[in-house]
Amino acid sequence: MARDRIDVRRRWTAVVIAVSTLTVSCSAAPPRPSVPTSTQSMRSEFGATDEVLANIVYSELNADPIYYFRHVDVTVDNGVAHLSGYVWSADAIYAARKIASNVPGVTGVRTNQLQLERNGRDTGPAR
Repeated sequence: MARDRIDVRRRWTAVVIAVSTLTVSCSAAPPRPSVPTSTQSMRSEFGATDEVLANIVYSELNADPIYYFRHVDVTVDNGVAHLSGYVWSADAIYAARKIASNVPGVTGVRTNQLQLERNGRDTGPAR
């Protein structure tokens, strides 16, 4: 009689395992959301527009402790930052490009309107 109880328990255990396995294997995985690009995630999570990105780039430039970027204007068009104005060294141009490109949501940086000014003289557009 004890042996019959053990056999019944084993059968029920096997039935429970089979039903659980069947239930798990038949259930569908939830759909995965598509992975947004960095620009899309920046715009969707924080509501960043080109104007917001321009303000962030401008703030990052002005927070730089080495170079003086107060005379640099920033506009952003579809994620591309356009830097204009003037700086005092070629290294400042490269630093400005790097700072702007490190801002999340900025997809490109243009500095063709950024001018190099030495000793108060305008030497033309930076290359």
